[in-house]
Amino acid sequence: MPHAMICTTIAGEVATVLIDRAAKRNALDLPMWTALGEALAATSANTDLRAVIIRGDGEQAFCAGADIAAFARERGTPELEAVYGRELHTAFQAIRTCLHPTIAACSGWTMGGGCGIATMCDFRVGAPSTRMGIPARKLGIFYAYDEIDPIMQSVGYAVTAELLIEGRIFTGEEALRVGLLSRLVADGAVHAEAEALALRIAEGSPLSARFHKRALQKLRGPLPVSAADRKAEGDFAYTEDFADAARAFLEKRKPVFRGR
Repeated sequence: MPHAMICTTIAGEVATVLIDRAAKRNALDLPMWTALGEALAATSANTDLRAVIIRGDGEQAFCAGADIAAFARERGTPELEAVYGRELHTAFQAIRTCLHPTIAACSGWTMGGGCGIATMCDFRVGAPSTRMGIPARKLGIFYAYDEIDPIMQSVGYAVTAELLIEGRIFTGEEALRVGLLSRLVADGAVHAEAEALALRIAEGSPLSARFHKRALQKLRGPLPVSAADRKAEGDFAYTEDFADAARAFLEKRKPVFRGR
């Protein structure tokens, strides 16, 4: 369904999908995740386009990921978890499988699911003030295989472990060095460079760009993940650790992880 905080504009052969929630660092609640997936599916279906930019409102944040404050109403039962997991996966994969090259304009805070959105894109532009991380350990969350894989393909095992297990937050310079960012520009220039990059891509053959995007992903091959592995991705939602961590976030205290 359309959402006022997920806005798509088209200028020539370039679409820009804006996450318009600066007051919450462009964090997404469930309806926004759904709308993001639909927006990317719509741009993918538009064969007049040649590139897609995803950006957040303002310079301070690309996207802070999921709106944890909304978890109490959006998660917690098997039925709700099934819907949440489906919509999150659909949004991520709509970015990953978009027909056109995708560019994440990573200005400022690019955290959690926001970092996930960025790593689903083909190009990531950032600045020294960019911060990239996936603090899943602070909530007891399990990151899904299909969302881990693009990170592994970009930065390898060691850096992915730093992101997911250590919870390291990378500066813009560090993110460029390890491959989380494709390029680094001056603070305040991220959106302009993302637009310039999109126009450079649009100048080339769209058929060539689309083929090479498909080829790069196809060469990865199928993931060696079983049905049992995929089922385990969502098991965290029923743990005491996750429940306490979600409450701790709202109560502004440190969570207590008991391993159960």
